[in-house]
Amino acid sequence: MRLLPLLVAGTALLAPVAALAHPHIFAEARLEVVANDEGTISELRNVWRFDELFSASVVMDFDKNSNGQLDPDELAEVGKTVLESLEEFNYYTTITEDGKTVKVAKPDVINVDFKDGQLLMFFTVKPGEVMPLKGKLTFGVYDPTMYASMDFASDSDLVTVGDKLEACKHQVVRPDPDEVLSQNQASLTDAFFNDPTGTDMSKLFATRLEVTC
Repeated sequence: MRLLPLLVAGTALLAPVAALAHPHIFAEARLEVVANDEGTISELRNVWRFDELFSASVVMDFDKNSNGQLDPDELAEVGKTVLESLEEFNYYTTITEDGKTVKVAKPDVINVDFKDGQLLMFFTVKPGEVMPLKGKLTFGVYDPTMYASMDFASDSDLVTVGDKLEACKHQVVRPDPDEVLSQNQASLTDAFFNDPTGTDMSKLFATRLEVTC
């Protein structure tokens, strides 16, 4: 199957290729950061809509009965495959708590649909540890190998849910690539371009939601 080496965008098979090239997969993302009544982050809700070219390749790979579409069982197989493969990459989810990286727990399921020629994925992840609403918290979605471009078309696609979160200050940050490069010249060495997963510097370029409580 070609799907996962493509979608995972950084599996051992294709990571060297990804590091030397521009993104090959494009997706529009939506992220909802949810807080509960106890004042902690309870979950992050993701929606990803993939480009038509990649979506068509997924149909080719998973259309087992060759009827030209993805039936419910085939969509479920796509979700199951992605569920296992993206665990290594924290499901493209980046969370920090006062600068410290917070991992996410494996979701129960990744739901997949196919509409208007595009593949959609819906899933929820939870922080791997308790995250109280205090200090500076950041949330985003990016591929550390830079093989897939995960883009938020509008600032309104990064949102907070819950009364406790509404009491905090939040803003969407879209880093300027030129500023990132100038501010991190010492870190952006040849090693980064040869192995972005090893340096994890690509997150500096990623759009994020900053929450200050």
